Amino acid sequence: MNRDIRELQKAIRITFRRSDLLRQAFTHSSYVNEHRIAGHKDNERLEFLGDAVLELTVSEFLYDSYPGRTEGELTKLRASIVCEPSLVTFAEDLDFGAYVLLGKGEELTGGRSRPALLADVFESFVGALYLDQGLDVVKSFLKTHVFSKLSTEGKLLVIDYKTQLQEYVQHHSMGTLEYRIVNERGPAHEREFVAEVHMDSELLGTGAGRSKKEAEQQAAAGALSKLNVTVQR
Repeated sequence: MNRDIRELQKAIRITFRRSDLLRQAFTHSSYVNEHRIAGHKDNERLEFLGDAVLELTVSEFLYDSYPGRTEGELTKLRASIVCEPSLVTFAEDLDFGAYVLLGKGEELTGGRSRPALLADVFESFVGALYLDQGLDVVKSFLKTHVFSKLSTEGKLLVIDYKTQLQEYVQHHSMGTLEYRIVNERGPAHEREFVAEVHMDSELLGTGAGRSKKEAEQQAAAGALSKLNVTVQR
């Protein structure tokens, strides 16, 4: 069951002028396909717009904040901020998953916490916020919920689950880790990979992401949870 979107507006201290835009940002295509309610639109177009707005605002922030960095360095920093694991972190911090409108099938298969879905919702929210409030409000929102999470070096404080899992396994001489991509799903423009991490013959964790690396990170996160390892943040 999704939570009332009005709670989110109170939490982030932003009131949308057009509530339909905010609702659209949190409406998954599975919900629209099942309900066929007049006026209901999914968030895919807003996701497209939000992706572009994020690229621009993050680029401007890095350009202004790190005048000594080269083009290549700035490009890498931007990529680390707008990649799926980072967007998932931002969405989880704001509990975005709790507000998403999902179809029954997607709900039953854990879609509310699926990394790709959360990353898409964050982008669609940014797109909706841009249309409703303008670029300055988007920048203010990102300053609070994204840029504040950067280190003094401009790197996002994203958790590297694979490294933490490797160090734990080695420290306890537990065995050898192996990552496998076991499935690819979705259309070419929205490909999702599914990865498993095994220790010797034992399956430790499964994860999904827009790239093989992101899927492996999520699989490692699942393994750490199974092993009851406290993640270092």
